[in-house]
Amino acid sequence: MTVRDHMMVAHSLRGEVFGPAQRLHGATYVVDATFRAPSLDADGIVVDLGRAADALAAVVGELSYRNLDDEPTLDQVNTTTERLAEVVADRLAARVRAGELGPAAVSSIAVTLHESHVAWASYERAP
Repeated sequence: MTVRDHMMVAHSLRGEVFGPAQRLHGATYVVDATFRAPSLDADGIVVDLGRAADALAAVVGELSYRNLDDEPTLDQVNTTTERLAEVVADRLAARVRAGELGPAAVSSIAVTLHESHVAWASYERAP
């Protein structure tokens, strides 16, 4: 089951490989979060759609409209698209473990950040 949201951030990337992206710049990402389970529950779902959408909105809300270079949990890492997909997946996994998506038997969470219509990155993990 997949839910979608978006986030707008500012950040800079360290390293020559990033060229002009070493300077502070903005990025807008479309964020997809896919929750997988080996089977559907008794109600025929993987997770509650509303709870999943709320969890994703809360996670991207923690990152949106911020300069990620100033965020204490992110200031020591390059906030590449791949890294941000990992961060969102990790934060969603914590919410699954805390029961915020209901009594779901989620086996994996895959987060995809769409940087543009031609480029995106994904990260997948167990909850």
